[in-house]
Amino acid sequence: MLSQPILQTTDSGLYCAAGDFYVDPRRPVDRAVTSHAHTDHARWGCRRYLAAAPSEHLLRMRMNENAEFQFLPYGETITIGGVKISFHPAGHMLGSAQIRLEHQGQVAVVTGDYKLETDPTCQTWQPVKCHLLVTESTFGLPVYRWSPPETIAADINQWWKESRDQDKCCVLYGYAVGKSQRLIASLDPSIGPIYCHGAVQKGNDAYRRSGVQLPETIYVGDIAGKHDWRGAMVVAVPSAHGSPWMKKFGRVSTAMASGWMAVRGARRRRSVDRGFILSDHVDWPSLMTAVEACAPQTTWVTHGYSAVVARYLNEQGRDAIAIDNRSRGEDEEDTTAEIPEATS
Repeated sequence: MLSQPILQTTDSGLYCAAGDFYVDPRRPVDRAVTSHAHTDHARWGCRRYLAAAPSEHLLRMRMNENAEFQFLPYGETITIGGVKISFHPAGHMLGSAQIRLEHQGQVAVVTGDYKLETDPTCQTWQPVKCHLLVTESTFGLPVYRWSPPETIAADINQWWKESRDQDKCCVLYGYAVGKSQRLIASLDPSIGPIYCHGAVQKGNDAYRRSGVQLPETIYVGDIAGKHDWRGAMVVAVPSAHGSPWMKKFGRVSTAMASGWMAVRGARRRRSVDRGFILSDHVDWPSLMTAVEACAPQTTWVTHGYSAVVARYLNEQGRDAIAIDNRSRGEDEEDTTAEIPEATS
């Protein structure tokens, strides 16, 4: 166990006293070192943000425009108060980063949200050796084991084809930023046109400005008057499900893409026709692989099933503790209030 870790837990989140900054704070602070642009990690209202360079367009889109931003390429180092800070790919979404901190010979890594599978919309996770590892555990139970993403993509495209042949419009729900772009990148545009909810299309624009290639998408709000939606794919945020916005599409087949679709009854509670198990977080085997690869002396587990994961690591002879958090992980990524959908 580390006697004096670089980081400490506070009511405002993880704090580095030597550098006087917070990592993914829970509330507005003066200086935030930010792992990625989801609003349960990029806290609105901070005065200064430091983040990985690929996240620039997304963070500027979602944060207070009067804030100060500094962006650092992956692998490069900046020193604040004697603490060396660098960002390393986390694989969660565009610009997501593990945050490496080094001070007086001790290295800490905060994973943020991460996954180990390859994703065409972001750089793949890389292991970073450390003394202290702070890892998420959103899906930190042995029951969570993801299928290859290629298999899920094939299933989604097959569902689209079958719905098209039945003269239906497909509506696929995914979180506005990150998940939706990963889904769009996996769609086969030869099946039909791809339309997007306004929150999703705004995320698409930020991804494209960042150099990510996506199939052509059309903003639903640009379609005026009556329109034939049969055979189309509409990518929308989960909060659109059951709303008046859905009525325009006529006969639809609906689906949700989320790791929570692995839970018995989740699809029924969402009242969707199909559930595709696709997550941008590590599953149980990947979480264990990551801990092994980073080889920490101590592991802090947060964001999810932290007590379960910490207990299992202790049983395996590792030093691990669960630390307090108030985030629900993937539930909180459907944050669309700041990107309203135009009425059409």
